[in-house]
Amino acid sequence: MNAYPGRVVLLTTSHRVAPGLLSWPAWQALRTADHVVCADGTHPQLPYLREAGVDVEVTAVTADDLLAACEGGRTVVVVAAGEGEPALTDGLARLAGSGRVTMPELELLPASYDLPGARLLDLVQVMDRIRTDCPWSSRQTHEGLAKYAMEEAYELVEAIEDGDRDELREELGDVLLQVVFHARIAQEDAEEPFSIDDVAGTIVAKLVHRHPHVFGDATATTPEEVKEHWLRTKAQEKRRASVTEGIPLHQPALSLAAKLASRARTAGLDVALPEGEGIGYRLLALAAGAEAEGVDPETALRAAARAYRDAIREAEGVAPGAAPATDAHRDAEAHPDPDTVGE
Repeated sequence: MNAYPGRVVLLTTSHRVAPGLLSWPAWQALRTADHVVCADGTHPQLPYLREAGVDVEVTAVTADDLLAACEGGRTVVVVAAGEGEPALTDGLARLAGSGRVTMPELELLPASYDLPGARLLDLVQVMDRIRTDCPWSSRQTHEGLAKYAMEEAYELVEAIEDGDRDELREELGDVLLQVVFHARIAQEDAEEPFSIDDVAGTIVAKLVHRHPHVFGDATATTPEEVKEHWLRTKAQEKRRASVTEGIPLHQPALSLAAKLASRARTAGLDVALPEGEGIGYRLLALAAGAEAEGVDPETALRAAARAYRDAIREAEGVAPGAAPATDAHRDAEAHPDPDTVGE
């Protein structure tokens, strides 16, 4: 049996972390290694390793090559490519299982880790590629995509109400896609461009400012005190002439009525509901009353409507759990094919 003492270190890095930002154990391994190799001459880490004085040989090695390089107690560090060198690790596994050789010490050393939210960088990159290369996506505008944002938001609400965790994860992704898509389009504006980083930066600044009890010296121990902080800082930011400013008028009518009632009540305004004939005024009174009782009229009506739908399906003899025939059409609209958009 041949003796191959020594050590092989497979160094892996994340492309979602800036090149050169490696862990201290990784730098120690690189600086003390007898031989450092990398099969990929375009690996983003190479310029930084060389700048730090690490001599990296760009060459593809086999498992047998590594064993020979380790002879005499030497340490070889392999800077792995993005896919992790599966052919090399498979070869090492075969040699270890053969029983014909004494294997060197094998170590997998992650040199950089993904931080929480790192996969968002993948989404930004994919969206950039799609915007550039897809004939349909490259022609889209904020105005043209607006309806999809509304549809995806409604489908997210449906997933929440259904309690379907898999569907919830998927619908959250679809809503996130809308945000990234609009931000990518905004980058191309000739007069007022902004990016996804600007979008994220804006909401981060807003959240920090509106949570002085978390990021500042203020104190809040109850949800009511948190809401008070939020409303006060929001009023300071917006400096609106009317409490009705900022309420989107295109939202569902019941939600609009409840929001108006909420703003008036929170501001301490005693405003009588307008009187008039017809169902609209009666619905307005019902929505305002529901809001005063802490009930979202839109959610309440949707729940009642779903119960009505189930009753209709039962009368038709349709199984309660059967998927509606329109699901496929709805999914096609949420993820449109260029040839079918507008049908």
